[in-house]
Amino acid sequence: MSIQNSFLRIYDIVKKIPRGKVMTYKEVSILANVATPRVVGFALHVNPDQENIPCHRVVFSDGRLTPGFAFGGEDVQRELLEKEGVSFLSNGKVDLEKAKVK
Repeated sequence: MSIQNSFLRIYDIVKKIPRGKVMTYKEVSILANVATPRVVGFALHVNPDQENIPCHRVVFSDGRLTPGFAFGGEDVQRELLEKEGVSFLSNGKVDLEKAKVK
């Protein structure tokens, strides 16, 4: 399997995350059948189409945002998620109970 095919599978999954919801890197990696969540991170870091591949909707398994968010850092990621109605806990993490895709 080529890395390009892996990235395309990742992008297809991320495109389907609804507005106001999130998935974790691990969940995306399992659905995309890639070896590790890091592959998801690599794919999203080189996201060719941020408008249609909403990589800001992918977070760490504990709800943390991505310090290396490719499109402006975690402050921009948080702002994008808040605009979509994603809830945050007092510790700054996404409230996964409310925001995760079920």
